[in-house]
Amino acid sequence: MSVFRKKSISNILQNAEQEQLHGGLAKHLGVKDLTALGIAAIVGAGIFSTIGKASADGGPGVIFLFIFTALACSFAAFAYAEFASLIPVSGSAYTYSYVAFGELFAWIIGWALIMEYAIGNVTVAISWSDYFTSLVGNLTPYEVQEWLRTDYFTAHSSYEKIYGLLIAGVPFETLKVDASTAQYIEGFIAYGNAPKLMGMRIIFDLPALIINLLITILVYRGIKESKNAGNAMVLVKLAIVLLVIFVGAFYIDTKNWNPFFPNKIAGLLKGVSAVFFAYIGFDAISTTAEECKNPQRDLPKGIMYSIIICTVLYVAIALVITGIVNYSELAVGDPLAYVFEKIKNLKWLSGVIAFSAVIAMASVMLVFQIGQPRIWMSMSRDGLLPKAFSKIHPVYKTPSFSTIFTGILVALPIFFVDINMVTDMCSAGTLFAFILVCGGVIKLSLDKNAPKPKFKTPYINSKYILPAIFIITICLFYFFDKRTFDYYLKFESAHAFLTKLPVYIFILGFGIFSVMAFKYSFSLIPSLGLLCCFYMLSQLGYKNWIYFSAWVLIGLAVYFIYGYKHSKLRTKQENAL
Repeated sequence: MSVFRKKSISNILQNAEQEQLHGGLAKHLGVKDLTALGIAAIVGAGIFSTIGKASADGGPGVIFLFIFTALACSFAAFAYAEFASLIPVSGSAYTYSYVAFGELFAWIIGWALIMEYAIGNVTVAISWSDYFTSLVGNLTPYEVQEWLRTDYFTAHSSYEKIYGLLIAGVPFETLKVDASTAQYIEGFIAYGNAPKLMGMRIIFDLPALIINLLITILVYRGIKESKNAGNAMVLVKLAIVLLVIFVGAFYIDTKNWNPFFPNKIAGLLKGVSAVFFAYIGFDAISTTAEECKNPQRDLPKGIMYSIIICTVLYVAIALVITGIVNYSELAVGDPLAYVFEKIKNLKWLSGVIAFSAVIAMASVMLVFQIGQPRIWMSMSRDGLLPKAFSKIHPVYKTPSFSTIFTGILVALPIFFVDINMVTDMCSAGTLFAFILVCGGVIKLSLDKNAPKPKFKTPYINSKYILPAIFIITICLFYFFDKRTFDYYLKFESAHAFLTKLPVYIFILGFGIFSVMAFKYSFSLIPSLGLLCCFYMLSQLGYKNWIYFSAWVLIGLAVYFIYGYKHSKLRTKQENAL
């Protein structure tokens, strides 16, 4: 079928050379810059926000979830590094899938990456706003009004909940201190105090919109300027994170580490989405391939170095915060600041942490805002998007229209988005991309005629290893976690079945993949990357699978309405016939 037509690596490289000759992207990035961009993307909301919820669910043992997720990302990183050395262009997973699986899968990945970069940046912008408004309130006599720091729908929903309780006779002071209702107070005040225009209440997250605008301008201005700003922000946040680890180590009470797994494996796995979200971003490095001085050598190093450094930081931070306070207290939006507010002579550090979080999240937005326009640029070059998306600014040497469009795409959802839903959908899109990239490496490794990459993932035959892992995993659940094993064998209701369906799909997929590995002797590392990412995808819940499926269906509609008809590869093949 023509929708599965593939691009040859030689044609991709020839086209990239021609683009470079006709005013392509500026080459400014080396290993240090790429590593810094990776750290800039990874050390953000994860270490300053979502680590709290993950620690509250999993206890001190959450460090093993960070290590497991790092291993899964490392397996996927090997696949990215191999592809990046083989195809040093800006398309990242989109281009890799085009080569391995064909145009339709490439489009789906390109569409899914919108969720990782552009939509994911919505979450980061809102988190940045929370820390920024807190910082302004603590360090200055001024305060950002509630109606200028939330979205309309959240404020309206909160107002209805609190107003209903007030009508029922519950005192407002009680609602403010009750943990189940305190989270809605800000939205209630925002909706009640918001000014009106033509009868409509004006409520929007002004700081989130401002940071999005500033980052968009910076990325539009040039990769060199973005690199310099990113490097500076990384130095600041690394210095503060190391300060937190060093100072906090002296206040650890090891009694807080007992029990280490308070909620067993089930509680630990509740944090999969939050912990994986903490690692999202390293793959964005590969979108800068055309701006690297030596992409075949430097991209693999930058990807690997950033994951290793960030894993060490995450584990250390998790041990520190779960050692200073009991894990059950950490289900807060700003866990690091909360922990140090508990220590009388270290309250000043909570302000430093808030400042660092503002810097850290801005750097995450910077990298994501760099990545998305370059994906669209690559898709536009192939004819799957209008030509405007591949337009390069004659002076700044950046994808100008794509950058502006990304800024608009991030800005609009800030007015109404549900931050929790976006986090999980962002993780779903990213995991799907990782699965296809790992699968692409496996597929190309079976092709004897495929060109050899300069960075090659070490080959370990999985012929016997993967089937053994599958059998051992089933046996371990049966003998050591019989409750979980029995739970998945019960069929109480249609809803219960839907809840378990992603896990059933994973188990079935794992079994089929093990048989294929035995038959075709797949390479072990990308196979483990595919399976680990598939497992984490199964832990996101069936609702996120439904949301992601709906997103993919919308993308397929766009592809068949526009992309299929305008595909340059399809046109070339038809002309050749």
